[in-house]
Amino acid sequence: MRIFRDIDELPNFKNAVITIGSFDGVHRGHQKLIKRINHLAKEVDGESIIITFDPHPRKIIYPKDNSLVLLNTLDEKIDLIDSFGVDNLVIVPFSVEFSQQPPREYIEQFLLNSFNPAYIVIGYDHRFGLNREGNIDLLTEYSQIHNFKLIQIKKQELEDITISSTRIRGAIIEGDIEEANQFLNYNYRISGVVSHGDKIGKTIGYPTANVEIEESHKLVPLDGVYAVSCNIEGLEKNGMMYIGTRPSISGVSHTQKIEVNIFDFDDNIYNKPIEVSIHKRIRGDQKFDTLDSLKGQLALDRISTLDYFAHQSEEVDTTDDRVCIAILNWNREEYLESYLPQVLYSSAQPINIAVIDNASEDDSIAYLQDWHPEVQIIELAKNYGFADGYNRGMEYINTKYTVILNSDVSVKTEWLDPILKAMDEDPLLAICQPKILSLEEKDTFEYAGASGGFIDTLSYPYCRGRIFDHVEKDEGQYDDVINIDWASGAAMVVRTDVFKNLGGFDKDYFAHMEEIDFCIRVRKCGYKIKVLPQSIIYHLGGGTLDYTSPRKVKLNFRNSLYTLFKNESALSLCWKLPVRLVLDGVAAAKFLSEGKVSHVRSIIIAHWKFFSQIPRLIKKRQELSKLTQKYSVRHATKKSEYSSSIVFDYYLRGKKTFDKLSK
Repeated sequence: MRIFRDIDELPNFKNAVITIGSFDGVHRGHQKLIKRINHLAKEVDGESIIITFDPHPRKIIYPKDNSLVLLNTLDEKIDLIDSFGVDNLVIVPFSVEFSQQPPREYIEQFLLNSFNPAYIVIGYDHRFGLNREGNIDLLTEYSQIHNFKLIQIKKQELEDITISSTRIRGAIIEGDIEEANQFLNYNYRISGVVSHGDKIGKTIGYPTANVEIEESHKLVPLDGVYAVSCNIEGLEKNGMMYIGTRPSISGVSHTQKIEVNIFDFDDNIYNKPIEVSIHKRIRGDQKFDTLDSLKGQLALDRISTLDYFAHQSEEVDTTDDRVCIAILNWNREEYLESYLPQVLYSSAQPINIAVIDNASEDDSIAYLQDWHPEVQIIELAKNYGFADGYNRGMEYINTKYTVILNSDVSVKTEWLDPILKAMDEDPLLAICQPKILSLEEKDTFEYAGASGGFIDTLSYPYCRGRIFDHVEKDEGQYDDVINIDWASGAAMVVRTDVFKNLGGFDKDYFAHMEEIDFCIRVRKCGYKIKVLPQSIIYHLGGGTLDYTSPRKVKLNFRNSLYTLFKNESALSLCWKLPVRLVLDGVAAAKFLSEGKVSHVRSIIIAHWKFFSQIPRLIKKRQELSKLTQKYSVRHATKKSEYSSSIVFDYYLRGKKTFDKLSK
């Protein structure tokens, strides 16, 4: 992270995504905002920038106000912001002169000239400039003139930030450090310099480092003894900290002191910086009649502190990083309302759920914030389609498994557990899908995936339970667990590292068949793909893109040619590509005979797009070849044994069900 303390020496930032605030505490609410600007900066190939002020504005505007307390010193704030991945931190020297800038001057001379922002992320009630006359309406006016985008932080989110700050301060004042740490999402810190003390601790067997805090407004916890960990020039040590007036010791100053007994450590660290992370309050301050009584209590405090840290090391959380259900959304609030509540019960174990939002213009985000605060929201700057929407959203998912799930899917309770069990038992099983039935006709397979996907010799996809437009009833005929060629993007579980290592979906597909292309890549690396029919979900089908729409037809034909060209050998392409083009012509003639002129136009556009992209597709073939070689775990997993043409068998031989193909 780059740090700037002089606004006259700022560089020319690239596509700056800025937000402004004191960020005192850098707690969970702030971290959510930081994550948002980092996401946005990545999307626009820009830089995230936090603008904060030193000294705190209240010190300058209200110099006689002694009520100000801060959760962080400036150095602590810098370290925390750096740890959350911000690209740039600009620390503005706050002065009376700076506070008295007219609002328009503040925008023009400070925000626009200094940062040339692509995005400004700001609260709905943000005020600035002389007499705090500047507001969101004025920024909106400038955004329309100077071509930057203004993103308002929702009222509820701002209130959450304020409430969190208040609760953190209250918990620290009361000594409930564990509650404060929950809101902070890290252990509350005290930092300063080790100074000479009265050396009484050494005489009773508990030498202490006296911590001098330079920031007079730093909030110090309630007096007592705390379990802490210390950082001394990069060395990490556990210990116990005393905060109090030392009522048991006579002949010393009874002003508040902060003293740390560092376990298994006796180096000379006077005048060196120390950072103390506070984990738990062991007890309150007490007055003892004798030094022996104090010494006996310190021995008990040490045992309690060591027990605490021993217990902490034994607590290993294996659930939060195991699985995340990722749902891509674009203007489908009604689907989120209808189906998301069921998704919450997909497993008997705790799971993460993330909604990747493709810049929805409806109330999807507001609904999630109001009704499902437990759901992680990944907001994208625009509609990237299914393929790149997932690619960009997956950058912020780091669980072992990711469930790619359509927003128009209804699930059964704990449907996910059989799949997770199978993938846990077989490290080569990279992708798994459930049986997918129609939500409208629950005894019928659904078009998008059915009971597993396959590819014929000409790279036409079909499913066990659905061939072209013929969809079968589910009578248990395809309930065996088998290897498949591809899994449906409507509901597939993938190893997250495999998805990322192999480049995810091809963003040029936008939507449709990107999962088939990706699955081919996965099989080339030697991984397996299976269907587990005992796990069942119900798909509305066509909810996000109508199966019969001209746009779907264009994507279908274009992406099918992309997939063929990218993944077949050069020798195979010599005969397969001409045959495919002829068959596409036959399909166009069929559409024309049915009066579907728009569909014919879609096929023509698809072919034009394909041929125009051949130079790029050649380059992609080369890149994907290197990628699959790099991440291969064994020889490529073979495609299904069916080696005939599904078009020939379906239309000429009348084989319209999967079980007849091998006969």
